[in-house]
Amino acid sequence: MAFVSVEFRLSERTACKLLGVERSSYRYEPRPDRNIELREALVKLARQKPRYGYRRLHVLLQRRGHEVNVKRVYRLYSEERLAVRRRKRKHLVRDRALAPRLIRPNQEWAMDFIVDGLATGRMVRILSVVDAYTRECLALEADTSLGSGRVTRVLERLIEERGRPENVRSDNGPEFTSRRMLGWAEDWKVGLVHIQPGRPMQNGHVESLHGRLRDECLNAHWFRTLNDVRSTLASWRQEYNCERPHSSLDYRTPEEFRQRTGYADVESTERFPHLHSLDGGCEVISKLNQNRETLVING
Repeated sequence: MAFVSVEFRLSERTACKLLGVERSSYRYEPRPDRNIELREALVKLARQKPRYGYRRLHVLLQRRGHEVNVKRVYRLYSEERLAVRRRKRKHLVRDRALAPRLIRPNQEWAMDFIVDGLATGRMVRILSVVDAYTRECLALEADTSLGSGRVTRVLERLIEERGRPENVRSDNGPEFTSRRMLGWAEDWKVGLVHIQPGRPMQNGHVESLHGRLRDECLNAHWFRTLNDVRSTLASWRQEYNCERPHSSLDYRTPEEFRQRTGYADVESTERFPHLHSLDGGCEVISKLNQNRETLVING
């Protein structure tokens, strides 16, 4: 525009009219970016937690003192191309099995195995135990071999720390259906809930934990030794329970949820004679379907 005005001795108005440019566009001066600090904090946080979406990053930013709307975080999140790539899966439409009505901690624990490997190629099995009500990850036990005896010892250690659960949900693996496991459940008066074969989502709480564990921890680390696996899992479990916002808990951590619902010190079911629910009575409404699951109550 300046070249045309000087070369042909035209006014700015005439030059803009000839070139089809609005004078306001020609005179526009960009404003400084007022989101520089927020943008830098968001990018830094996203690099530390590459598998977190914008809503979970927004919660972490608020905890660090950034009072900002989630829509602004999403705009910056999109501009910086921080979106998490997710594989699209085909879903089969089928009737969902009704889950038990959860109203307090220690009502039901869920457990299952997940497998990973070392740099040497050796397989590592990880036993995970979850409280289905508070979503707390109670244990991540890693070893090259985990039998039913090891499973019962882990459960006994958790009972000493948190009290006895009413039920323990698992699949039909040999570690969970052995005579040792059935005898242990009878001795401790714990009910065993075995899901139907081929229906892993009947144990959805632990499956959800495994998805986060695989995505945020196992796929992000290269393990050289078994001790490396155990220390990494211990750090991730602490972060999962005390730092990571959980979307199903209104973006509170499992520890915050347990504190807020009045179960700060979970020891045994005898401490909770009254029924409690989520905020405003918004309970997880469900009922155990005896026809779709096998409930083995010992004692």
